[in-house]
Amino acid sequence: MFDILTIGTATRDVFLTSSLFKVLKDPEHLKKLGFKTGEAECFAFGSKLELGKPFFETGGGAVNAAVTFARQGLKTAAFIKIGNDNLGKEILNTLKTERIMAFASLDKKGDGTAYSTILLSSNGERTVLTYRGASEKLEKRDVFFRKLEAKWAYIAPGKIQPSFVEEIIIHLKKKGTKIALNPSGYYVGLGYTKLKNIFKKADVVIMNREEAAIFTEADFDDEEGIFKQFDGWIDGIVAMTDGHKGVMVSDGHYVYKAGIFKEKKLIDRTGAGDAFGSAFIAGLMQKNNDINYALRLASANATSVVEFVGAQTGILRKKDIEQKRFKYLDLDVEPL
Repeated sequence: MFDILTIGTATRDVFLTSSLFKVLKDPEHLKKLGFKTGEAECFAFGSKLELGKPFFETGGGAVNAAVTFARQGLKTAAFIKIGNDNLGKEILNTLKTERIMAFASLDKKGDGTAYSTILLSSNGERTVLTYRGASEKLEKRDVFFRKLEAKWAYIAPGKIQPSFVEEIIIHLKKKGTKIALNPSGYYVGLGYTKLKNIFKKADVVIMNREEAAIFTEADFDDEEGIFKQFDGWIDGIVAMTDGHKGVMVSDGHYVYKAGIFKEKKLIDRTGAGDAFGSAFIAGLMQKNNDINYALRLASANATSVVEFVGAQTGILRKKDIEQKRFKYLDLDVEPL
């Protein structure tokens, strides 16, 4: 039996840097043009731009999470769908190197392996150009249900059909598996009504603050309202990340508020969410649901990841949490 299995997306990524990528901030005009944040990453139209050395990495929620679990010493498997191509082979090589059992279905329709080009700005922010390919077309015939046996499952579904994810969860729960759910933007957009059968079975749900506000239909600044809604829907633990402000976690009885570890230098935010979510679950597994430890490990992992290009290079190994810089995390606990 595996300690944990991951189910979800797998991609091949290339990271591009250039001093000619400019960040433009003009909320008044950009929002009218469809740029919701009021910011845009720009470069001259029709020009030929000089780039820095490209970085080729693997990514996707299921693969990123699996690497965290494996480096924490957990027996790990990943259920993914890739193309029968060189990009897919690179993903399999990554999983093999990290000693992760790969249950990879090969796409036979010609969609190919999911692929992203990430344009990195000098401040660590990025624009992602993504082709989803075979990754989000995982379906029942692609999964070896007899192999689905683990103490925990971490599901990062992308656009995998909710009915199929629900079927997987039902199968796993019958075997006593605990479920961690890191829903994608697509799932958040579907809303609770369409996903209640999935969320009711989740032991841990992890979202960022914007996603949580959208999903619960609560005001962005109404922390109490967000958690009150979640606690009515979910019997387990809810973690809500909030960027540089840290994270809040509810276990239905208490709310834990934690800060973040300061990065040495912010290089690339790609994969920070996956790093936090997967390390939070790894911490719960290692320390018998100790939320304090899980938050420390998760925050340390996310901080380490943003200090490197790509979603996996900075992922911590088990011994790394003992570094002096990760010894203490500012944390408050209050009754719900």
